[in-house]
Amino acid sequence: MTSSPPVPDTNPTPAPHRKAAKRRSPGRPVADSPDLRLQLVDAALACFVRKGIAATSLRDIASEAGVTPALLHYYFGDKEQLQAEVISRKILPVFTGLREPLVKAGDDIAALIGGFVNGIGAIVVEHPWLPALWVREVLCDGGALRDLLFEQLGPQLPQMMAGRFAEAQAKGRINPDLDPRLLMVSLVGLTLFPAAGAPIWRRLFNADDLNFDTVRLHTLSLLDRGLELDREQ
Repeated sequence: MTSSPPVPDTNPTPAPHRKAAKRRSPGRPVADSPDLRLQLVDAALACFVRKGIAATSLRDIASEAGVTPALLHYYFGDKEQLQAEVISRKILPVFTGLREPLVKAGDDIAALIGGFVNGIGAIVVEHPWLPALWVREVLCDGGALRDLLFEQLGPQLPQMMAGRFAEAQAKGRINPDLDPRLLMVSLVGLTLFPAAGAPIWRRLFNADDLNFDTVRLHTLSLLDRGLELDREQ
């Protein structure tokens, strides 16, 4: 009786000696994870807010994200490209969302101002990192986001709103002593600045009870009086 030929052993290493497959720790993405790119952007934003954009290195961001600097280079090439990704994914969408209801306000100045103040309030609640980052990177000399204001956000928000104020003033609907351009500056000063400086003025006045909703109501009341026409003229 002819015996059957031996069947090749496709697993020549005995089972007890086979190397077990490495298991990924829960929640930590691997290099080809679709979530990793967003995780790296979030890590960059956290470092930018904490240290400033200029003072943040790729090594800082890699440490924040728990990856190697080489992986950052793989995804973004350099810090400049990563910064551009942070702007496009994290910063521009915030202001785009603010702009839409303001455009819909049309020539209703009360709705325009209310939409801006309430919109900034919603932004501060959802993105508490924005005011401090804005003050450091736009207002301070050498701020890395100043060009963003001039080239992209300026025409979308400040210039558009200042134009609406000028039109309303020409029709005699707001105080003639106001400068429409400075009115926009005042709006920013009454919203973003208090939010950025909240830790200071809360400590100064022992005012932990004052939140942005209080600031919002105060700002709207203040502007409501300031925008009134001079009835004595």
